[in-house]
Amino acid sequence: MNQAIRNTWIVALAMFALLFGSLTVVQFFEAENLNANPWNSRTIYKDFDKNRGAILVDGDPIAESVPSDDEFAYQRVYNEPELYAPITGFYSLVYASTQMESAMNDQLSGSGDEFFYEQIMQMFSGGQVEGASVELTLDAELQQLAWDLMPDGVKGSIVVMEPDTGNILAMVSKPSFDPNELAGHNTEEVTQNMAGLEEVPGLSPFINPANESLLAPGSVFKLVIASAALESGKYDADSKLDNPPALKLPGTNVELPNYVNGGCAARTTADFSFALEQSCNTPFAQIAMDLGEDAIAEQTAKFGYGESYQIPTHVTASRFPTGMSDDLLAQSAIGQYDVRVTPLQVAMTSAAIANDGVLMKPNLVRTVRAPDLRVMDSPKPEELRRSLSADNAKLIQDWMVNVVDRGIGGRAAIPGVEVAGKTGTAELMAGEEGNNSWFTGFAPADDPKAVVSVVFEDVDVATGSSLASTSAKQLLEAVLNK
Repeated sequence: MNQAIRNTWIVALAMFALLFGSLTVVQFFEAENLNANPWNSRTIYKDFDKNRGAILVDGDPIAESVPSDDEFAYQRVYNEPELYAPITGFYSLVYASTQMESAMNDQLSGSGDEFFYEQIMQMFSGGQVEGASVELTLDAELQQLAWDLMPDGVKGSIVVMEPDTGNILAMVSKPSFDPNELAGHNTEEVTQNMAGLEEVPGLSPFINPANESLLAPGSVFKLVIASAALESGKYDADSKLDNPPALKLPGTNVELPNYVNGGCAARTTADFSFALEQSCNTPFAQIAMDLGEDAIAEQTAKFGYGESYQIPTHVTASRFPTGMSDDLLAQSAIGQYDVRVTPLQVAMTSAAIANDGVLMKPNLVRTVRAPDLRVMDSPKPEELRRSLSADNAKLIQDWMVNVVDRGIGGRAAIPGVEVAGKTGTAELMAGEEGNNSWFTGFAPADDPKAVVSVVFEDVDVATGSSLASTSAKQLLEAVLNK
């Protein structure tokens, strides 16, 4: 055999080995990952012939599979679709799955390891494995109330959760959409429907704004600064804080003014309670510069900033900027500059304070049940970490009560009940109109049953503060009246 033929055989054998190796990797080592890929259309087509489990709220299906009269055995149907769309997501031939439909796919489709016995029986019977149902922690009445409290045409989110368990009782965002438009079997219609949804201002069908959108928090971030100050040991309840009407930012010709709609001008020296009651900017800016960026960053991490996790849907990590000069650090202290949070993160911060300093992991799943109704999973409350000491949490609880009783959060007051709260107004980027208006709080202050986080985006100050505080009041009243 001459050298040319020998080289040809060597190349052919090498190519065959590479091909064989690639097929082996795909078929044996990557099969599970490929099947789990939400963009794998073959898996989606196969699963559309399965009786997919229902997603339930208070025992009623908000997503379910019903018999279909076309080429697929079942059609996914969403009940009260706009109310729950950001949580359920959608299950689509064209756009795969999102939110709960994606996060709980193994259970809903019956393809998870916990269905091993059913899968073995399927091999012999020729039948199909029926998916499990997933019961959410949501309260249907609270969910509906939160939706009704958000005016149509206003963008925003509301989160209600139990501080001692992390269970989410309501999670609503507007604008919303109808997942049924994306779950149909006519791919051309589904594509057209998606194109229409993508033209709706402020809407993305692929995300849940309550736990995935990042917003400037404004003065609700002062709860983090107050926590960092107390935890540092440099400040306590008796600390006196300089409260000038404006603070010249170091290295600039810019002044940071105090909040003009409160009573900050009444005192040139304040304590923490007064500074929070009236949401004074200059004391917190000075505290941040005194403590330094590292101390603030450490406290944000204790509240969950910088952490992305599953509840079981994806939570975007909130962020506190790094590498700041003192002037930028001062702006970040009042929730401006490049501080960005999810509405869920704001609820988590209040929840840790309400729960004597202990932060619980948020959770949306109450129970997973097999088709024969046996419980396959029932997540237990999970402690993430201690965010601050119980004594310091109690101080901030008392100061938050004063915000509602004698400060600028008065619209959230409930007769006969101590409500703890904090307002926030975040100016949007230069060139944009409006503000992000926030309220977060809990009640009763001495034995919290629920925490709320409310944000209305791109609204004027008067409208936003009225909507946020009164919405929080009505939601807390609804929890207490149950």
